[in-house]
Amino acid sequence: MADNALKEILIQQVELALDSIRPYLKTDGGDVKVLDITEERVVVLELMGACGSCPMSAMTFKGGIEQAIMRAVPEIRGIQAVNLTPMDV
Repeated sequence: MADNALKEILIQQVELALDSIRPYLKTDGGDVKVLDITEERVVVLELMGACGSCPMSAMTFKGGIEQAIMRAVPEIRGIQAVNLTPMDV
């Protein structure tokens, strides 16, 4: 991102959005970490603890994490998890 100040503001906003769902993640032994926000305003996350290996992590990501960020920080254009466990079909 060209403007580091804007990137820092967006990271703070994303962290606040994640703080709203962290208690639920931590209840199940998980958490989420912001790794980066790209030039394209895509948030890159790492699912940690139990969330990193949970077979339901894709649902948690889409229904919880992604929704919380997109609702709270409309400037974000996308969200990507580097270690998302694919759902068994």
